[in-house]
Amino acid sequence: MKTGVRSQNPEFRRKEKRVAALSFWLLTPALPLLTSSPLRSHNSLTMTTAIVHHPIFKEHETGWNHPERPERYTVLMDALSKDPELWPNVLELQAGAAARGLVQACHTPQHYKMVERAVSEGLGFLDADTVVSMRSMDAALYSAGGVCRAVDAVMTGEAANAFLPVRPPGHHATAERAMGFCLFNNVAIGARYAQTKYPEIERVAIIDWDVHHGNGTQGIFYDDPTVFYFSMHQYPWYPGTGARGENGTGRGRGYTLNVPVRAGVRAQEQRRMFDTAIEEISSNFKPDLVFISAGFDAHVSDPLGQLLLTDEDFTEMTRTLKDWAASVCNGRIVSALEGGYNLETLGGTVRSHVRELMKAYCSHSEEFKRCFIVRAR
Repeated sequence: MKTGVRSQNPEFRRKEKRVAALSFWLLTPALPLLTSSPLRSHNSLTMTTAIVHHPIFKEHETGWNHPERPERYTVLMDALSKDPELWPNVLELQAGAAARGLVQACHTPQHYKMVERAVSEGLGFLDADTVVSMRSMDAALYSAGGVCRAVDAVMTGEAANAFLPVRPPGHHATAERAMGFCLFNNVAIGARYAQTKYPEIERVAIIDWDVHHGNGTQGIFYDDPTVFYFSMHQYPWYPGTGARGENGTGRGRGYTLNVPVRAGVRAQEQRRMFDTAIEEISSNFKPDLVFISAGFDAHVSDPLGQLLLTDEDFTEMTRTLKDWAASVCNGRIVSALEGGYNLETLGGTVRSHVRELMKAYCSHSEEFKRCFIVRAR
């Protein structure tokens, strides 16, 4: 269970491609979210960070004392909106629901129907950790659709990058199964959407720093050389996957990188591991778009992890990814919330992450290399 007990039967299945690009568009009607107007424009003449959200995110009810609770969205939005230096300078966008075809680009039709039925029939639990309630299907579709809306904002020049306080999270959801609080894989759906809609997006990098390994994201792209999946996570820990030797299969071999981190490792050492991994990836893979599976449960205060990162560490990792993205893909980053369960610290940690996204970044590859050299000293 995700509450801290390591899975005794770790499950990992690689996914065959389920939907071709033609099927994707046949199944996907024109989405309102693609042309929706901003809720509020920022007051700057230059591009800034978009915050893509929707009140439906707090209506995914998970029951008393569940760690993935509606208050996560509330405290996070309070921290952002009450910051007088941050909030007037972001672009606030409203998420829209993802159509079924978008979801089925990453999930089987059977999985979609199973989640839909569980919600409509009030079944309550999809597994020991994963709860659904009356508005859960809506929240899940708006979470996935919000990531797609963020892709549009970044690709059309509305924003330089984007952050989404989505819930439910997504990186544990496999092609066939909901698990670990996750119903649909938000970032995976966004990545496929970007590749299908925008011809200039051929290669995508997904950087996952959640304390738990993103087994779902890894499985969906395990045989795909166009998507590089990197995860740095506590190990051994839930869900039991993410060993160093898991590096892809078939044509996707070498396009998955796992960096397992033992419990209690010093934050400085974990940061060094992160920078080294990004430097390694950057030497062999040039993404056209970078996604962050932004789990903040690797924070020293989080109840579901045993790692020691601080707000400063998350800020530094954000800066590393901004510098890399600036050097290869015009700074295009979409960051979506995964874990993070300490309600007293989550808002401040996310605020630090978004503040760094908003800052100016190194703008070319030589500067990117220089930034790495400076941080390594």
